[in-house]
Amino acid sequence: MTASEPSDQVLLSSSGGLGRIILNRPRAINALTPAMIEQVSGALGTWRTDPDVGLVLLTGEGERGLCAGADVRALHRVLVDGETEAADAFFRTEYATNALIGEFAKPIVAVMHGVTMGGGIGVSGHAAVRVVTETSQLAMPETRLGFTPDAGGSWLLSRAPGRLGEYLALTSDTMDAADALHCGFADFFVPSERVGDLVDAFETRADPQTPAELIMLFDETPESSRLARGHEWIDDAFAADTVEEIVERLRRIGGPRPEAALEALSARAPLALKVTLEAIRRARGMSTLRDALAQEYGLVSWFVSSRTDLSEGIRAQVVDKDFRPDWTPATLAEVPQELVAEAFAHRPTAPLW
Repeated sequence: MTASEPSDQVLLSSSGGLGRIILNRPRAINALTPAMIEQVSGALGTWRTDPDVGLVLLTGEGERGLCAGADVRALHRVLVDGETEAADAFFRTEYATNALIGEFAKPIVAVMHGVTMGGGIGVSGHAAVRVVTETSQLAMPETRLGFTPDAGGSWLLSRAPGRLGEYLALTSDTMDAADALHCGFADFFVPSERVGDLVDAFETRADPQTPAELIMLFDETPESSRLARGHEWIDDAFAADTVEEIVERLRRIGGPRPEAALEALSARAPLALKVTLEAIRRARGMSTLRDALAQEYGLVSWFVSSRTDLSEGIRAQVVDKDFRPDWTPATLAEVPQELVAEAFAHRPTAPLW
């Protein structure tokens, strides 16, 4: 994964106190390349001390979504070629940018329209103000790909109400706008037909320092959250100590939603499930986003350097699209707790901070 991609994959501008970042790979749902991450980080680094920029607005080009996540096709090529150092370097840059967004002293407003997943949540979910629309589809889909929620996803998931964090992390379920608001991944709902007006208001307003007050002029209340309605059974099942116990509780509860969760779990990488459950619970006890990112970096470095599930998951889900991954180990029963402990004990060669 190199940083040689075209510079127009991120459009940057600043005027009237507003800095604009537009992710511009619409045919790939703005999937993040190393160069894109570096451009976003560079712009924020410049605007952090620029007295003429008081507010940053992050949007994505195209109707399909803000950002589908990292460019996993490129990541797959790197993994197949054994270029683990290049993969580690990409994740270091990405996670440092996630932290920069979360700690930015000036307001960052992110419009999370359409598909906003994985690394897409990493560049938007830590912003000061997060806007969703009726088209929004948010998810941390990493267990589908054979590893664990990253880009600060474990931090957000661990702070969702009840046991929704465990549920979303393990099943990779998708949130709509109402779900995202309920789970703490978003702050305001603006109908997609009004987003253009909202952007115009940011570009023409006199005072860019109080974005929430402006967004409230466009904010509406979406329909009730499906996940909020499912709190009782989700909390019951996903409070269990182990993935195996979660599976047993879902079988006992029964019904369409628990059965759908069971089906999802049966398709996920068993090792990723066990590591992810532990990661969310450890993140719940952490005090900063940086702590969660450091944990995630150690885990992804371990998956990249010593396991095959990540490469296999991307192959099955994205490259070949046969949706028949060959996970190693193949079952939950074959994943020893010692292997999970090894994942958390791993220390990357180059530290994140």
